[in-house]
Amino acid sequence: MDNLTLLLIERMGILLTLAFILTRIPLFRQLLDRELHMGTSIAFSVMFGLFGIAGTYAGVVVGEAGYVPSFWIFQLNASEIIANSTLVGVVIGGLLGGPLVGMGAGIIAGFHVFHMGGFGALPIGLSVPLTGLLAGYVARFFSQERVISPSKALFIGMFAPVIQMSLLLIMAGPPDFIRTMVNIIGVPMVLTNSISIAIFTTMIRVALQEEERSAALEAERAFKIAERIQPHLKMGLTPQTAQAAALLLQREVKAAAVAVMDRKQLLAHVGAGADHHLPGEMLLSDLERRAIYSGGIEKGFGRESMGCSHKNCTLQASILLPIREGGSVIGLIKLYFRRPQQIGKVEEALARGLSNLIANQMTLALTEKMKGLMKDAELRMLQAQIHPHFLFNTLNSIVTLIRIDPQLARHMTIQLGTFMRLNLKLTSSPLVSVQQELDHLYAYLEIVRIRFSEQFVITCQVDDGVGEAMIPPGTLQPLIENSIHHGLSHMTTGGEISLTVKKTAAQIVFDLEDNGRGISDELLPILGSVPMKGGDGNGIGVHNVNSRLVSLMGPSAKLVFRNKPEGGCHITFAIPIQKEESA
Repeated sequence: MDNLTLLLIERMGILLTLAFILTRIPLFRQLLDRELHMGTSIAFSVMFGLFGIAGTYAGVVVGEAGYVPSFWIFQLNASEIIANSTLVGVVIGGLLGGPLVGMGAGIIAGFHVFHMGGFGALPIGLSVPLTGLLAGYVARFFSQERVISPSKALFIGMFAPVIQMSLLLIMAGPPDFIRTMVNIIGVPMVLTNSISIAIFTTMIRVALQEEERSAALEAERAFKIAERIQPHLKMGLTPQTAQAAALLLQREVKAAAVAVMDRKQLLAHVGAGADHHLPGEMLLSDLERRAIYSGGIEKGFGRESMGCSHKNCTLQASILLPIREGGSVIGLIKLYFRRPQQIGKVEEALARGLSNLIANQMTLALTEKMKGLMKDAELRMLQAQIHPHFLFNTLNSIVTLIRIDPQLARHMTIQLGTFMRLNLKLTSSPLVSVQQELDHLYAYLEIVRIRFSEQFVITCQVDDGVGEAMIPPGTLQPLIENSIHHGLSHMTTGGEISLTVKKTAAQIVFDLEDNGRGISDELLPILGSVPMKGGDGNGIGVHNVNSRLVSLMGPSAKLVFRNKPEGGCHITFAIPIQKEESA
């Protein structure tokens, strides 16, 4: 029995060599990822069935006269049986592919064993597909594992030969002779089959770990390169940014040379061939044009395909990566190599990953840019919506004063011109200093004092040191205009509006109060959050002010409204102290 065990272990080495080759087949990797359908199940059944047949040929013939160590065995005598490793391939097929693959491989390998003959042909031939089917059902208990662990595979592998020996004892005869044969081949088959299955699963796990580690390293490498190259490409494709990107890529990718071009010409070339691949050259090759118009990665071999006419050029192969932005190709990155053999699977995978990452980052950068432009356009629109209300009311007042007091109408017209000039300066920037905003407000107050000289009084108290803080332009004037036209519209005299600007450690607090009629209970919760049209109020202006404060200064800067117990409205908001340099 010891000699038989050693002989089976030697044959097991040949079998495991075949197993190692099997783990390198791409179709086998699909099985590990559970990409199974009818076609692949048949293919995997054939694959593991053939592996089981190889295990049969790697067995040892045992008869009454002893062992027959010949490798190729075509037919057994009626008194012979084969101590085999047929179950290794069948059990692995069941563990990896499930019951259908296990039974399919078992039918193929079992039919081969049955066809070889011998006194155990029928029970052994039946046990092989049965074992594959059971192994497939057992694997469902470990479906969360990509590959079953070697310890579990060793335990399952022990039972496969036991099932075969049990059927042999039940179905074959004569009993005394069968018991003798089982005693000879039972333990060696249990040991070698279980160890082979455990080693096979270990080989698969190691192969997967190597593949995953390599993929992780290449992914990390691609992320690192894309992150470093992105700041240059975001600034646009210019000779300067292309040169910086090419230098970085050549250092990281280890290519013989790197070139960056836009849709028309070469912008930068770094590395071998820089003496004749000069910036400014127009696109020459069909390969470059195809990469630009298709947006896919292209490979070129030979100087002619790459568009190089220099006979002494050492660059013989290249990979072209399109630079995509928002779905369109804006340029190319060319990775040059000295020999076609230097472009392997790793280089292709790196190029593909790098192209996708750069495209995603460029698209994200474009999206952020568009968001910024849309936000700026929205703020400009909100600023433009505020001033026509005030302008129309003032012009109506001037028209009235021309008939009553032309001199005062002339003064009011001059003040309106001053206000509008300040307004044009302020609306050209998203943020202005508080001092500029106050100057703008004072020009406005000079006009409303003429229009409402007997109706109300406006007072302003401003702390020292608030002038350098930044605020959205046109914030204070619409709020005071709202108090005039909404809060004090019913009062002919005695109206009061007060503005207080206080400085704390981290923010500027603005308080605006009036002694008017306040805000209705229906409008108080929604004032500022939605535009309100109609009536004599300034709901659109208040909404626009609140929108710009929230957009530019944050949610904490929103307007807060409340009615005072003694009557009137109180509006407050706070902005962080943000100086012009940081703004």
